[in-house]
Amino acid sequence: MEQNYPRFTQEMKSTHTILIPNMLPLHFSMLAAALECEGYKVEVLGNCGSQVAQLGLKYVHNDTCYPALLVIGQFLDALQSGKYDLEHTALLITQTGGGCRASNYIHLLRKALQRAGYGNVPVASLNFSGLEKNSGFQMTLPLLKKCLAAIFYGDLIMALRNQTSPYETTKGQAKQLAEQWVNTICGWFHQNKGTSGKEMKQTFHKIAQDFAAIPVKRVPKVKVGVVGEIYVKYSPLGNNNLEEFLASQDCEVNMPGLMGFVEYCISNMGDTIRIYGGNVAGIWGSEALLKYLDGFERSMGEAMRQAGFHAPARFLDLRKMADGIISRGNKMGEGWLLTAEMVELVTGGYENIVCAQPFGCLPNHICGKGMISRIRAIYPNANITPIDYDPSATPVNQENRIKLMISVGKERLLEQANSPAPSSVQEPVAKLETKVESLPGIH
Repeated sequence: MEQNYPRFTQEMKSTHTILIPNMLPLHFSMLAAALECEGYKVEVLGNCGSQVAQLGLKYVHNDTCYPALLVIGQFLDALQSGKYDLEHTALLITQTGGGCRASNYIHLLRKALQRAGYGNVPVASLNFSGLEKNSGFQMTLPLLKKCLAAIFYGDLIMALRNQTSPYETTKGQAKQLAEQWVNTICGWFHQNKGTSGKEMKQTFHKIAQDFAAIPVKRVPKVKVGVVGEIYVKYSPLGNNNLEEFLASQDCEVNMPGLMGFVEYCISNMGDTIRIYGGNVAGIWGSEALLKYLDGFERSMGEAMRQAGFHAPARFLDLRKMADGIISRGNKMGEGWLLTAEMVELVTGGYENIVCAQPFGCLPNHICGKGMISRIRAIYPNANITPIDYDPSATPVNQENRIKLMISVGKERLLEQANSPAPSSVQEPVAKLETKVESLPGIH
């Protein structure tokens, strides 16, 4: 018999503080502001430390995927802190609705709360698949528009900050500018500004120009892309501050945007009908929504290129990049998107890649680690290292493996710097082939 857990109701909107697990600090600050505009009282959690994982292990089966352990552990750690009135506190968690076990996090969380003595704390579900039909958390059209704007703005600011900070002449300027823009956009949301198509496209150019105005000294650096399971890829708690570590190694970091995952989920709705049958109107709706979002992606990419930055591939181009490597029927978890992102990074100049794999994530191991050999066969310059993240993995071992990958990238940079420029465009093909074969890791 199913346990009757407390549900988040509309009446709780004005009485309860909703706690949200942190994944992307820039994005989630703006998403929190979007929720506040709808009358919700929210707080994005920032508690970290080894106790978070240990609490997750204590109340969730240790065969459960690592992100679930951390999210549930972070919630329990916050509730145990004494900072919150437990009679007026609720938790918010997303559900993907697919075959990934993330769809079941809410059930694991409710059981963990019951076992830990917090069975009275309600859990709200944020999903678009009807998994929690009686949830009091409502996704309205104004809220949806703000959330989409927050994701686009977050992706742009994150990309520009990461392409600027390694080269800035005064350290900290890019980070400071990113925070300023996030605060500005949060203020706009409270004024119902900044979410129309015209406003967003104009703002994309303003943000890009502001980052372009930061004084920089462009020197060759190892460029590292980060892919993997969505939580571990982005969350500093989940990946042991991977982005900060790569920056400390004098690398330029490229983390594919969150909007790509949103569009991947939308695309999968149409692919499910194509592969397994269903109402063709679902395909039309999926493609129409992707085309609508593509307009913003085009504008964002144009703003980045005009300001002198590298713009990521549009999703409609990205989903073609996995063709011939993996089927789009592989859509559990991050599925084919993980493979496509690795190809996009390699072809975009970020051939050094960290594939962040959480313990217990079978789709990630198949579509991530399992595709590395195939990608290397097609793109010999791909320098990809899979890194496992779980409670028993030590940061030292993870960092040592990443350092080995970076060292290969540095060797290649040195070889490129020492290679004489060809005397003419007619340089013999045999000479070019000799250069390629001499690079580390290419056989």
